[in-house]
Amino acid sequence: MDGDNIARFAYLALLGSALAFWFFTQNRQSVNKTLQQLAAWALIFIGVIAAYGLWEDIQSTVDPGLRISVSDSGISVPRAPDGHYYLQLMVNDKPVDFLVDTGASQVVLSHRDAERVGIDTDALNYFGRAMTANGEVRTAPVEIEAVSLGGFTDNNLTAWVNEGEMDRSLLGMEYLQRWPSVQITNGALILQR
Repeated sequence: MDGDNIARFAYLALLGSALAFWFFTQNRQSVNKTLQQLAAWALIFIGVIAAYGLWEDIQSTVDPGLRISVSDSGISVPRAPDGHYYLQLMVNDKPVDFLVDTGASQVVLSHRDAERVGIDTDALNYFGRAMTANGEVRTAPVEIEAVSLGGFTDNNLTAWVNEGEMDRSLLGMEYLQRWPSVQITNGALILQR
């Protein structure tokens, strides 16, 4: 700590001590009641701070998913609070959560998701290379038999399994270009056929 921080700390400690001394001298007749009220206000203050800090977790528990709208001609996906678009597709009849990534040319499955949909990751040939924020990773091509989103099914989709760690799978242009119209309008991603 430098001299300025020490001086600020000393000033706040002195001010806090003076306030505490005044508070207890004014309320010395009912110290127990005063301490109970002080404890109640402290718990309220801690509760407000905890609710603020955990608001995203609370919100995801109350409203666990973003509502996608499905029509005969397409799908509308609202933007998530973090500014991204997320979709859950059925890959070989298993649900997989994807981050929509228009900057990715391919569909990239995380190692964990690939295993969940029945791909034997030990038998893959990781000859591909991809540059990520964490550096270069090895990838292996796979053929996905069926991918479904809201009643729309595509067959024989080429994807890549990432050998490195990924938080979630990426839905790149290899899949998005199968939709004749892809738009972002009023905070929603709209895919139409």
